[in-house]
Amino acid sequence: MIGRSLFASSADDPDTVSLHQARLDHVFQCMKQAGARRVLDLGCGSGALLARLVHEPQFEQIIGLEVSGESLIEARDALTAWQRGPQARLRFVRGSYLENHDALADFDAAAMVETIEHIKPERLSRLESAVFGGMRPRLVCVTTPNREYNPLFNLWPGQHREPSHEFEWDRCRFRRWATGVARRNGYRVTFDGIGDWHPELGHPTQSATFARRQRESDSNASVASAG
Repeated sequence: MIGRSLFASSADDPDTVSLHQARLDHVFQCMKQAGARRVLDLGCGSGALLARLVHEPQFEQIIGLEVSGESLIEARDALTAWQRGPQARLRFVRGSYLENHDALADFDAAAMVETIEHIKPERLSRLESAVFGGMRPRLVCVTTPNREYNPLFNLWPGQHREPSHEFEWDRCRFRRWATGVARRNGYRVTFDGIGDWHPELGHPTQSATFARRQRESDSNASVASAG
């Protein structure tokens, strides 16, 4: 889904392009600082985040998951050089992050940049089951629009930034959803904002970073070892 939002596509507006780049920077740094080596871009679109990840040697295995065949072709064509040879670090998988993918389980980190708002709210439980219950990355970085900020983009009440958005949440609703996902699936979650901050409306983009908790058995072993 990356590359399909208002901010990624409005090339004539440097402010919107700047916000898209800020989102990518935020997620890239989040994954890098966590020490991730095996990473997923869930809903990779045309490969904007992947183009950054491949230039960082720390990321030893990079997979882009995308349901759109057209976007996948665009991403593959743009990043052909990184897919060659037996030691290629980048590969693509056509599929949806609403479905289980056993081969993508237990990666160090996963990114979902401006993706969740493209699915119907009633299908969010499938996303939760597939990503947080099935794939279970150690770290998950999620960004999504902050609806409260929309008036500053001259949008009327109820208007979405992108016609394909099924919803856009305010900060309270997003935190409620993310906190529930974290609690139900054994993650901790922290929140942040991306872009120019407004004292009443917050940031234009909101983000949640989910960190998987240690398994109880791992915690017990650590306590036993320390004793």
